[in-house]
Amino acid sequence: MKSKRVLVAGEINADLLLIGYKMFPQPGREVLVEDSQIALGSASAICAMGLAQLGTPVSFVGVVGHDVWGEYCLNALRARDIDLSAVRVDRAVKTGVTVSISAAVDRALVTYPGASTILGAEDITDEMLRNADHVHVSSFFLQTGLRPGCRELFARACRLGLTTSLDPGFDPAEAWGGDLQDVLTQTDVFLPNEVELEAITKQSSVPEALGSLENGRTLTIAKLGARGAVAHAAGELHAAPAFCVDTIETTGAGDSFNAGFLHAWLCGDGLDAALKMGCACGALSTRAVGGTAGQPTLAQAKWLMQIHAK
Repeated sequence: MKSKRVLVAGEINADLLLIGYKMFPQPGREVLVEDSQIALGSASAICAMGLAQLGTPVSFVGVVGHDVWGEYCLNALRARDIDLSAVRVDRAVKTGVTVSISAAVDRALVTYPGASTILGAEDITDEMLRNADHVHVSSFFLQTGLRPGCRELFARACRLGLTTSLDPGFDPAEAWGGDLQDVLTQTDVFLPNEVELEAITKQSSVPEALGSLENGRTLTIAKLGARGAVAHAAGELHAAPAFCVDTIETTGAGDSFNAGFLHAWLCGDGLDAALKMGCACGALSTRAVGGTAGQPTLAQAKWLMQIHAK
């Protein structure tokens, strides 16, 4: 089957990773970490990198500043043959930067959004959409320029025959706005993690939260970290367990899950197989520092799934 082409519309940020804290920093205090590293960051870019690593043709539309961070990020994306012809370099803004303070089990993020707020739905032309089969948006709450037009963007994509997916990301304002529900009416796949799902639905039970988002169209996937992933489809729950690997650092694991799930789902592999592929890609991405260094090839992800199936 010919690979489906994915257009990722989103933010391109750099990550400054501070790795291996023993105690999380408090105001007025200083703590030491075990390592540091600079890496390509941002949910959209990490998902695009994961898709490309699996063999999915990817185009990216976004904005970066005319600076060292932007050049670094674009070079990383080019290294995986991602089409950047729709990325704009803007001298008037700075490329966004995220400081990730992480340990093996979780992380905290501090982000300067920078150029990630500049992209608007009007920047994504019908011609760009016609050159793709699927459009994906991450960081709905952070992309303040794209957010107001996201529903119409997805509606345009649908009219042109594309499928759509959305990862909300965390809402720094913790308002979890009602406009998200309107966007979901035009969304084929919704990919929140457990924290985001509970905040959006006000339901602490994952099955109840998934059920509350049922709208007759959207397939919602709950990413549960070490407990795998769960989806609600046609009144039934579908679950996939997490895979055990030697975890080094968890930055971007949910975005790598998105890449694995979307790759398999777009290939027509079925919901259960797509959930397993997502879990495999998310797990394998934690074997290295940063969101992209450990992302698996398709062969590596299938190998992990096969050895756990025995």
